[in-house]
Amino acid sequence: MDITAHQTSIESVTLEVPDPAAAAAFYAAAFGLGDKVRVRASETPTTGFRGFILSLVVSQPSTVDSLIGTALDAGARTLKPAKKGFWGYGGVVQAPDGAIWKVATSSKKNTGPATREVDDFVVLLGVDDVKATKQFYVDRGLAVAKSFGSKYVEFDTPQASVKLALYGRRAAAKDAGVPPEGTGSHRIVIGGNTGPFTDPDGFAWEAAPA
Repeated sequence: MDITAHQTSIESVTLEVPDPAAAAAFYAAAFGLGDKVRVRASETPTTGFRGFILSLVVSQPSTVDSLIGTALDAGARTLKPAKKGFWGYGGVVQAPDGAIWKVATSSKKNTGPATREVDDFVVLLGVDDVKATKQFYVDRGLAVAKSFGSKYVEFDTPQASVKLALYGRRAAAKDAGVPPEGTGSHRIVIGGNTGPFTDPDGFAWEAAPA
C-alpha cells in the first residue's frame, strides 16, 4: 500500500489580521513566501503570546540577515537580534500583525553568495502537553520524524510542504523572547489536506485553499 498518497501535508498557513492589505504587503516585502502565507480579516480578541512561532530555516547567516533585514524594513520589530548561538545563527522578529517569526540556520558561517532561499518553513506550536498533542496528530495520520520526549516533536511531512513541530508553550515563548502568558484567539489557521479539526490547544486546521 502506498501511504505517501495519503501523507498529511500542510499547504499554507492563514494569519487572521486586522488589515489584510497591509499584512499581505508586509509578507510580500519581508519574506516572499508566496501563497504559503495567506491573510484574512479578523478582529477576534487576542492578547500576549499566541502560542506559535513561524520559523524559516535557511542555509547560512547572510540569508538570515537578508530576510530579517527586509522584515524590519517592512515594519517588523526585533524580539531577538540575529546572533550566533551554540546551535547556529538566528534571530526573531514580530510582524506588525503580531505573528512571531524566527529565521535561523545551523551554519555559523557563510559558504556561498547570499540568497533569499528558504529551505524549510516550520509552524512551531507551543502546547500544554507535548506528548498528548503528539498522539493527537499521530492519530490524524502524521508520522513523527524526531521526538525528544515531552520537550519537542517534529513531524514528517512531504518535502515541499510546510512542516509542523511541537514545543512546550513556555519553551516556545522563551525561544521567541516573549512572556508565555496569552489569551484569546491564536489568529492562525493551518491549511492542510486533512481536516477540518481543532487540536487540543485550540489550533484550527481547515482544507487548504485550492
